[in-house]
Amino acid sequence: MIPPAEPVPEPARPRHSQGASASELARALHAPAPDHDQILRGVTLDSRAVEAGDLWCALPGANAHGAEFAAQAARQGAAMALTDTAGQDRCEAAGLPALVVEDPRAATATAAALVHGRPASKLATVGVTGTNGKTSITTAITRTLHALEVPAGAIGTSGTSYRDAHRTDHEIATERTTPESPELHGLLARMVEDEVAVVSMEVSSHALVLHRADEVVYDVACFTNLTQDHLDFHGTMERYYEAKRILFTPAHARRGIICVDDAWGQRLARESEIPVITYSTRPDTDADHRARDIRADGYGSTFVVDGPEGARELHAALPGRHYVANTLAAELLLAALGHTGPDVAQALGEAGTVPGRMESVSGEGPVRGVVDYSHTPDALQQALETLRAVPGTRRLLVVMGAGGDRDRTKRPQMGEIAARLADVVIVTDDNPRTEDPAAIRSEVLQGIPDGTNAQVHEVDGRGEAIALAASLADVSDTILVAGKGAETGQQIGGIVQPFDDRLRLRDALRGAPTTRGGADADHMDEGR
Repeated sequence: MIPPAEPVPEPARPRHSQGASASELARALHAPAPDHDQILRGVTLDSRAVEAGDLWCALPGANAHGAEFAAQAARQGAAMALTDTAGQDRCEAAGLPALVVEDPRAATATAAALVHGRPASKLATVGVTGTNGKTSITTAITRTLHALEVPAGAIGTSGTSYRDAHRTDHEIATERTTPESPELHGLLARMVEDEVAVVSMEVSSHALVLHRADEVVYDVACFTNLTQDHLDFHGTMERYYEAKRILFTPAHARRGIICVDDAWGQRLARESEIPVITYSTRPDTDADHRARDIRADGYGSTFVVDGPEGARELHAALPGRHYVANTLAAELLLAALGHTGPDVAQALGEAGTVPGRMESVSGEGPVRGVVDYSHTPDALQQALETLRAVPGTRRLLVVMGAGGDRDRTKRPQMGEIAARLADVVIVTDDNPRTEDPAAIRSEVLQGIPDGTNAQVHEVDGRGEAIALAASLADVSDTILVAGKGAETGQQIGGIVQPFDDRLRLRDALRGAPTTRGGADADHMDEGR
C-alpha cells in the first residue's frame, strides 16, 4: 500500500505579490538611487529561500554578516540586496545591486511592507505582549471569531493559522513567536489575499527590539504581565519592560488594553503613549474592568466582571486566575474590534482551550494528567497553585526542568517553586539545546532547599521522567508535565528529536496502575 503523500507546506508569502520598484524603495529608505530600476516581488533574509526577483536583505549578525551568503542569494535569483556599508562590497561582488542603508534591520521591515502593499493596513490587527498569556489570548480571539463565522487568523508561538473567507483552514509553519519582518508581511499579505478580516499576533520583546513588528500599527495592543524571562537577552527586568513598552507608542498601536495585576502593568498604564483601558483580577486593584466572584465551573471558571456599563458574567474554559485574566483580555480586545454581546461571550467561553496550555490529557482516568507550557517561575507557580485548588485533587506531582542556552538565573527559582508547591518533584530535561543536560538539572536542584517536604527525583531523560511520574501516581493525584506544552520536538545537542509531552503522558497513564498504597514511592531514591 502506498503511504499518503506528505502535505505540501504552504508558503509564508502571497501567491501574487504587488511588488515595488527599486527606486520607490530607495526613496522610502533614504538610500542612494540604484543605477538600474526594477520591480521587486518578494523580500527575504534567508539566502536559501530566495525566489527569482526577490530583494535579499543582508544584515549584520552576532557572529557573521549576512553578506557572506551573497553568492548563494544571487544563484537563487535575487534581483537586489539591501545591506549596510559593511556588506555592500560582497553583495556587489556577487552581482547584486545594493540598496545601502545605515540600519538594514529596520529598513527590511519598511521594504517588506512596501513590496507586499502594506497589508497590515488592510486587516483589523491585535498585538498581544507580555511574559505569559499571549498564545492563550490570541487563540481565544481567533476561535471565537471562527465560531462567529468571521475569517480570522493568529500568528505566534504555535505557528501561523487562519480561516479564509471560504471557511478553508490554513496552517503555515513559522519558527519564531513573532516572525522576521519579511515573513510577517508576507503572511499578512497572504491573509489579505484570502480575505481574512482579523489577525491576532503575539508580539515578543525580541521582536520589538529587533524591528520584526515594524510597519504594523495595531488597532489594539494588549499587555498581560511581566515576570522573569529572557534576561539572557535583555540583561535586566527594566530593559525587558522598556522593550514591551515600545508596543504602546503611536508608531506601533492606536490604543491599548493593559492588565494591572502587577506593578509593571500599573506602570505601563501610567506611561503608555496611547489611550488605554485597564483590567484586573485583583479585588484591591483599581481598574476599568475588574473580575470578581471567581468560582470553579467544571475544569474551568465562571466569574463576574464589573465595568463602566455594569456587571457581566463570563466563563473561562481553563482553571486558574491567570485564565480568568486571559479570558477577560480576549473579551476586551474583541469588543475593541466591535464584537460584543451574548453570542461573543458564549463563543469565548467555549473557545478558550489552547493546545499545551493547562491541557488535560487523561480523559476520565483515576489520575489527572495535565501538560502546560509553564517555563518561567511565575507560570510554573500559577500552574501548580491552580491545580492544587482543583476540587478533588489529592497529591500533586510535577515533571519539570529548564531550557538550555536561556536565562540561567530562573533555574533554581523554578526548582524552589516546584518543591514548595508539589508533593513530588521530578527534575528532568526540557530542551537542553547545546548545554549539558545534567548541568541544567543540577542548577534547578540547587534551588530546592534541604529538608523540603517534597519527594524529589532527578531523572536523565524526559520520557523516563514522565513514566516515573505515572508509576508514582495514585487515584485522585494530578501530574503536571511543565515546560514544553504543545511542542512536538525536543532540542538536544542542536538536533530536534520527536517528542510530545501529551502523547508520552497519555501513554504512561494508560499503563499506570489504578491503585497504589504509596509505600513503593516512599522507598525510592530521591536522586538529589
